[in-house]
Amino acid sequence: MIRVAVLERRGDFTLDAEFSSAGRVVALVGASGAGKTTMVNVIAGLIRPLRGQVEIDGVTLLDTEAGICLPPHRRGIGYVFQDGRLFPHLSVRGNLEYGWREDAALATPTEVIGLLGLERLLTRAPRTLSGGEAQRVAIGRALLAGTRLLLMDEPLSSLDGARKAELLPYIERLRDHVRVPIIYVSHAMDEVERLADQIVRLEAGRLAVQRA
Repeated sequence: MIRVAVLERRGDFTLDAEFSSAGRVVALVGASGAGKTTMVNVIAGLIRPLRGQVEIDGVTLLDTEAGICLPPHRRGIGYVFQDGRLFPHLSVRGNLEYGWREDAALATPTEVIGLLGLERLLTRAPRTLSGGEAQRVAIGRALLAGTRLLLMDEPLSSLDGARKAELLPYIERLRDHVRVPIIYVSHAMDEVERLADQIVRLEAGRLAVQRA
């Protein structure tokens, strides 16, 4: 179960919204500037809001009224950004294993490599990967680092149609075979309808729709 409530102001913009989800994939949608990335950055611990609560499966990661604000590295959250952000000096295997803790991870590197079809890429450098390949590595790295939740902030937005079609089945496989909830941010309703079992829509920093 995920519970999130956030009040945050950035210049003239105010994010004041809350949602809860018991599903496997909750999609966070809305126009550019609606507050989606601010919301996921609060969940990840990259932004401390004016007021907020983040709870995952009964574990409180943030409660401003109670003075609780775990730093990002203690939240057990894996984050997949739009551009992958792989470490250029590490191989694919090195990127996957960065931050992996055997005592805390939900899957081993071998399991994630098989799940995402990365067997033939392990010795490659990030600069030699296609956009879709790089995002698969980024997803694998986030999964190995995150034990409570996977955040995916528009992970397909930088890819062309062919690369998106190539990557979507891997995200579906992740959804179906790994027992970790996912918050999936996207503008693309075709992706959302295919992947998510709950949709949360933000409009100008407010919750407009929450539906299963």
